[in-house]
Amino acid sequence: MAESKTKLEEIRKWVSDHKLRTVGCLWLSGITGSIAYNWSQPAMKTSVKIIHARLHAQALTLAALAGAAVVEYYDHKTEATNRYPKFLPPENISHKD
Repeated sequence: MAESKTKLEEIRKWVSDHKLRTVGCLWLSGITGSIAYNWSQPAMKTSVKIIHARLHAQALTLAALAGAAVVEYYDHKTEATNRYPKFLPPENISHKD
């Protein structure tokens, strides 16, 4: 019987294959959530709300990029992925010995 992947393994594989898309979506959700939260604060000016939202999203993006770097390091350390991009044909890759 073939082993089926768990939901967590499927998510990890998708994130590993789409790192930049994951970081972009995380940034977008972060800035959207931060704007929504800041808009509920009536004592702040609109410009301050937007600046705070941008700063929160920027911090979240840096954390996501660090997480993507950890995933990339782990994948290369365990050799779970190919070293070369999928869009390069194997015959064009030269190995230097």
